[in-house]
Amino acid sequence: MPELPEVEALTGFLADSLVGRRIGRVQPVAVSVLKTYDPPLTALEGRTVTAAARHGKFLDLSAGDLHLVIHLARAGWLQWRENLPAAPPRPGKGPLALRLHLAEPEGTGFDLTEAGTQKRLAVHVVRDPADVPGIARLGPDPLDAAFTRERFAGLLGEERRQIKGVLRDQTVIAGIGNAYSDEILHVARMSPFKLAASLTEDETTRLYEALENTLREAVERSRGLAAGKLKAEKKSGLRVHGRTGEACPVCGDTIREVSFHDSSLQYCPTCQTGGKPLADRRMSRLLK
Repeated sequence: MPELPEVEALTGFLADSLVGRRIGRVQPVAVSVLKTYDPPLTALEGRTVTAAARHGKFLDLSAGDLHLVIHLARAGWLQWRENLPAAPPRPGKGPLALRLHLAEPEGTGFDLTEAGTQKRLAVHVVRDPADVPGIARLGPDPLDAAFTRERFAGLLGEERRQIKGVLRDQTVIAGIGNAYSDEILHVARMSPFKLAASLTEDETTRLYEALENTLREAVERSRGLAAGKLKAEKKSGLRVHGRTGEACPVCGDTIREVSFHDSSLQYCPTCQTGGKPLADRRMSRLLK
């Protein structure tokens, strides 16, 4: 799933590639992709892209007073093309969800694709990004200068949930998903099942610094990369997420996994849980 660092890098890439250029055609392919109907997608055609922005994991392309807002969900991606076919794409069972052609040069633009059967990629055309419900509900952005340690502590103070779930909750903090929450907790040397409200002052500081450093380092690694290279960069930079059975790069212990019905988390027992494995079942607790 693309998370804050990848979407931030995509935003920069699209700002360089699209701003100042005119949209030719926007062609939806998957029926499920378009979440709004007024204004229609065709209202974007002929308009010049004026800005690219990010709201949490949402991409926002401005074209005058309209916004093309994209959420890539779990399996979506943006693929930049220099040779898009002129013929309209045909709906089918493939991954293509939407195609955007620039007016010139001919063939330039991007495809939105989504792998798998769970079609959650979402495209909105709105007059105000806040009209998108997911954006309206977003918590503060951790790259914002106003996201201080004190504000972070305030967000955690009333949370009686496990810290892993709190970090992933977009209404609490915008942009962090499954992968980077694993990475942040590993850097902070903290169990994913520790209750957020139970953190001490020192633990809160440690977690805040881990969050800021992990995300900012990932953004810097991704900055300036073309869209097609961002997935590989993300994977190469992960230390525990997606690395079940491998050696922890910090202590050498074996990275373990807890599986849920639709996702999994990875952690290092030595670094994060005092050497004790977490039970691999939903709502797990430390084995005694």
